[in-house]
Amino acid sequence: MKMSTVRGEVLLAACDRSVLGKTLRDGKIHLTVDRSFYLGAFVNEKMYIESLFMCSIANLVGNTVVGIAEREGYVSPDNTLVISGIRYAQFATMEVG
Repeated sequence: MKMSTVRGEVLLAACDRSVLGKTLRDGKIHLTVDRSFYLGAFVNEKMYIESLFMCSIANLVGNTVVGIAEREGYVSPDNTLVISGIRYAQFATMEVG
């Protein structure tokens, strides 16, 4: 998991260990789970959930990390992709002024 700040937004990039460094392919869709983008630290589930709460943008790859985000109410199963049998999701939060 890696958190960074991009243009004032807190970006969370998280993936299952099993997909780190792999390229997922399904037809025209190719997703490379690049170590430099996703790997900052290995964390437990509690720290991951706390990071979901703190971020404003998330990029999630893996059946476990997407499943937890879904269970915690951050993503809907209707808004996830499956690439080579691996779940992928993104979300962004907005502040209403």
